[in-house]
Amino acid sequence: MTSLAGKTALITGAGRGLGRQHGLTLAERGASVIVHDIAGDAAEETAGMIRKAGGEARVVGCDITDVAAIKETFGALGTVDIVVNNAGTHEARLIEAISAAEFKNMMDVHVKGAFFTVQTLLPDMKERRGGKIINTASAWGQCGWHTDSHYCGAKAAILGLTKAWAKEFAPWGIRVNAVSPGVVMTEMTRLNRTDEAIRDLA
Repeated sequence: MTSLAGKTALITGAGRGLGRQHGLTLAERGASVIVHDIAGDAAEETAGMIRKAGGEARVVGCDITDVAAIKETFGALGTVDIVVNNAGTHEARLIEAISAAEFKNMMDVHVKGAFFTVQTLLPDMKERRGGKIINTASAWGQCGWHTDSHYCGAKAAILGLTKAWAKEFAPWGIRVNAVSPGVVMTEMTRLNRTDEAIRDLA
């Protein structure tokens, strides 16, 4: 297991679900974790779990769809060695039921948030000639699904950003990867699915 001692990791949307588990795992490997979430109580809970397990954590909060807030909050963090773009949202919708506001929010949270988070932290990574960026995509961004096309589209865009950034940032030794989970029974999954729908996913 690779040690991350001495490294600092920022995880967006780390108040619950996959983001929380990312934080616990990185802390277990020795990283100092910056727990981000728009829900402050959830972020504090995650940070508390990390500290209870013997890790180091601090909390930051901002709206991941607000570019000015991203610049102000993340720009003040100092050195960040690992960025995990995990903040996300999910709404179970057929295309006819997706409003313009819901479509925009889906793209803003997943794509705009990740883009401007990286844009904010990239100059320091370039100066240090190193860093790791990990984007949370989805299997649905690769194969699609019969509902939630706005979610599938947003996750496909994340995969596109990952490929482009990997090429663009390579000269500075910055690695960019994506993970594409399948169905994970997080709180968000349960909130957006009936029991019958969850059984169908399984």
